[in-house]
Amino acid sequence: MKITIFFLLALLGSFGAVAQIDTTSYPNERQEIKALMRNRKPDVQIDCKDFIAVGAKGDISFSHEQWQGVQSKEKVVFKSVRPVPGNEFIRIYDGNMAVVNFLINVQLEVDGREVNMKIRRLEVFHKNAGSWCRVAGQGTEVDEKLFPVKN
Repeated sequence: MKITIFFLLALLGSFGAVAQIDTTSYPNERQEIKALMRNRKPDVQIDCKDFIAVGAKGDISFSHEQWQGVQSKEKVVFKSVRPVPGNEFIRIYDGNMAVVNFLINVQLEVDGREVNMKIRRLEVFHKNAGSWCRVAGQGTEVDEKLFPVKN
């Protein structure tokens, strides 16, 4: 009896693990999110009105404008942002919510000096009235001495 119960629990647990690595459900929505992320332009707004962002230093912004203001205050200028292939993970929930984790190479100018780094981003998108917008985002610098990233 104990073996049967253990087997059933293990089987149920494996279904949860499979759901965590789902990369095929909602293929249309997945392609929409990929297109939105790959075709970003500085002058095109992708953020929802209730966007919230957490910066690398733990600062919090409650709108796109506040987020840009923090970058301006810190004298941060983005020179280039390039995704690292093979490091993009998209989860779609109910066809209208997406959680995206990806790695980018970022070239910045901070207070007049050049800075290159890898950033792991976590972003949340919501689909409303047929279009996607970003509701949350957070970036963390990857310490490659502790966690080397293979390109």
